[in-house]
Amino acid sequence: MRLTDILQPECVVAPLESTNKQDAIFALADVLLAHTPINDGPGLKEAIWQRETTRTTGIGHGIGIPHGKAAGVDRLRMAIGRPVEPIEFGAIDGKPVDLIILLASPLDQTGPHIQALAKISRMLTDEDFRGALKRVESAQMLYNLIAEHEASTAV
Repeated sequence: MRLTDILQPECVVAPLESTNKQDAIFALADVLLAHTPINDGPGLKEAIWQRETTRTTGIGHGIGIPHGKAAGVDRLRMAIGRPVEPIEFGAIDGKPVDLIILLASPLDQTGPHIQALAKISRMLTDEDFRGALKRVESAQMLYNLIAEHEASTAV
């Protein structure tokens, strides 16, 4: 699986103007709703927010990966936002997040969802790459950086 197979350039927001966790998550869900055939916005937002209130998706190093499964999602989808200012996310390391990667999945597809989470986690273990993602000046540059990283690490 390549992240660029589930991430459209239009679903990258940099800068993301949100100032709190729920607003940021819902803004990224709205981006997916605007650019993909997901047909149940309220259901998607509810699923992601319910998952977030169960346990934080702030994984540390300034990264949040909110995710959820909803009936109106046709296939695994992804949106990324780089907030203007770091957002308190209740992260496991206690630090605010400055990169948010949102995943939306159909109810019946666990495999691709888990694969994407694993791929994102592996990609973000590279401290230099993580820093580069947080410094880019535009959404297109962020998307291109991910595409270039995937091309350079393909086996």
